Amino acid sequence: MSSDDERGAPDAPDAAANEPPALPPERPLDMPTQPLKSWSKADVRQLANPAGWRTPVVSRLFVATAAIAVTGLGVYQMYKVVEVGGVTLLEWALLILFVVNFAWIALAFASSVVGLVALFGRPALKQPGLPERLTARTAVLMPIYNEQPSRVFGAVEAVFEDVKRLGFGDHFDYFLLSDTTDPDVWIAEERAFLLLREALGSDARIYYRHRAKNHRRKAGNIEDFVTRWGGGYDHMLIFDADSLMTGHAVIALAAAMEADPDAGIIQTLPLVINRNTLFARLQQFASRVYGPIIASGIAVWYGRDGNYWGHNAIIRMEAFAGGAGLPDLPGEPPFGGLIMSHDFVEAALIRRKGWAVYMLPQLEGSYEESPPSLIDVGQRDRRWCQGNLQHSALLGTRGLHPLSRHHFLNGIFSYLASPFWMFMLLCGIALALQANFIRPEYFTDEFSLFPAWPRFDAERALQLFGATMAILIAPKLFGLVIHLMDGPARRAGGGFVRIVVSSLIEIVMSSLFAPIMMLVQSGSVFQILLGRATGWNPQRRDDGSIPFVDIVRRHRWHTALGVVTLVTGAAIAPSLVAWMSPTIAGLLLAIPLSWASGHLGAGLALKRLGLMLIPEETDVPPIATAAKASAKRLAEAGADEGDGLVALHDDPDFFRAHERMLPPAPRRARGVIEPDRVMAAAKLSEADHLSEALGWLSPKERSVVMQDRALLDLLVRLPVEAPAKP
Repeated sequence: MSSDDERGAPDAPDAAANEPPALPPERPLDMPTQPLKSWSKADVRQLANPAGWRTPVVSRLFVATAAIAVTGLGVYQMYKVVEVGGVTLLEWALLILFVVNFAWIALAFASSVVGLVALFGRPALKQPGLPERLTARTAVLMPIYNEQPSRVFGAVEAVFEDVKRLGFGDHFDYFLLSDTTDPDVWIAEERAFLLLREALGSDARIYYRHRAKNHRRKAGNIEDFVTRWGGGYDHMLIFDADSLMTGHAVIALAAAMEADPDAGIIQTLPLVINRNTLFARLQQFASRVYGPIIASGIAVWYGRDGNYWGHNAIIRMEAFAGGAGLPDLPGEPPFGGLIMSHDFVEAALIRRKGWAVYMLPQLEGSYEESPPSLIDVGQRDRRWCQGNLQHSALLGTRGLHPLSRHHFLNGIFSYLASPFWMFMLLCGIALALQANFIRPEYFTDEFSLFPAWPRFDAERALQLFGATMAILIAPKLFGLVIHLMDGPARRAGGGFVRIVVSSLIEIVMSSLFAPIMMLVQSGSVFQILLGRATGWNPQRRDDGSIPFVDIVRRHRWHTALGVVTLVTGAAIAPSLVAWMSPTIAGLLLAIPLSWASGHLGAGLALKRLGLMLIPEETDVPPIATAAKASAKRLAEAGADEGDGLVALHDDPDFFRAHERMLPPAPRRARGVIEPDRVMAAAKLSEADHLSEALGWLSPKERSVVMQDRALLDLLVRLPVEAPAKP
């Protein structure tokens, strides 16, 4: 497209020279690594407003008392079930596993009761009022990793415009912090950034930074921002790549942080929106109907000793820089090395420093998306599982608040619950096998008037099963009650009958998916315990199905286990099959259920019937409409398309803009050879034309070329086509 003279002339005009830089001047802020083994009360900051700090003693006592009481009653009933004729070793094992699992659901039940009381007679969500003014500066951070640029940049544009429309634009700067490793996606991000800058004007304070190496992943991405620009901001509002917030919510969070000088993190409840596959619509419905009860419950009794979920939250820069510097853990992954689930740890360390961490669960206007299928959730959970189990190494951290340790334990058990449930089922099967096929030993070495033989109180067992199911489903019923009491939400969700039917569908489908997820999570736990670390792949955001062959491969052993369980149970006793019927059904249907979970048509069919509707579908938030329109405009302008090296070669203005966005080249140590750079330079030097070079360069070498000004100069001097032979 361009001759060597045009591209290589030293005096060629730079069309981008007068454009604003991609990044503002740096304002460094120190972020020291925090110790885990040493801590002193002298390290805790003094409260700025002690009178504003209230510990919810009554609600915590209620949750603890209710959880212990419900667990005690359940354990007593279970003991009476198995103690008929004496308790054998297998029955003791079954009882212990029951205690662990039942205590988990009893705590969730007690917390949901608190949520029901907190929300009864009130709307689950409410629009925040606008403050008269703001005085602090907030950086809105969007960390991105190999995402579709038009979606991410479109969301940021929508938030920017909404905040500006409300008259508070001067208090917020926006940073798109890229850790993208795909070279073509990286160049697409730069193209989207330039298009966004063009649309919003040169004075828009929207910035873009790409890291050549994604050291320490998302935690390192945020840390890089804090240490380079954190000194220029009072707060930072953290987004995920699928996050979206209304201008009202953004401003309300900033106002809440300004009003509370002791707040370190203020978390929102992100609701799932924009989902259409069957599985994603189930999650979306559950998030909207049941989520507020769960969030309100923990917000009340956690109080100012809460947790952080890594996004849709505002953080005080001083608190984060001074208290959340993460060390690497000793040893090798999966339990050592980089802290994976860093958000829990950051919250715990910030709370240790004396800052409050709490939630505003009723704040309307905080949104996110969810994985589109069961397999996608399983892949995400594999990473989360490693991060949560890794927290076992942090339980002994000095100076942590007891509830911070509870958050760690809660996260750990959220994954250990699956193998515990599986062991409990296997223990029940073993007991049934023993009772039906093994002859009792009536004459043992120990004196006893009666043989020790497993027997059960069948009627009491049935009553306990019903009570367990009721306690398990109660939080959903509480959420349904609150949702139905909210007139506008009820009407926008399709009315009383449709919402109740939708809840029944969600409960049934969740019950079928649960045993599949039990095995998926159990497999993840066992792999991690065997020392197999996981990677960090980008999450699928779009609706769409997975090839059926992959579904069969993922779930063939789940189906086989369902067949074995059915046959074994039928051979032992029909009552065992009836008791395990939800688990057996889910496993037998694992393949079709997984296929249906990512099926767009199934989800849309429910939507057309008015089922699984949420109010945000009937009355779509303007911010969601704006983000979708912005994403569409950017996509139509070519923000997501093309080969990155071809784009740099063919567009001189874009090439110069890319060069201006590159950081200064680091000085290479003498004698240190970078193989990828050497190979890229050799291939570019020997190539006769662009297509030949593109065919030779590996993906890693492409990234090296894009980061190196000298190699880029070699690239753009290549002709597009091979020179004509004489």
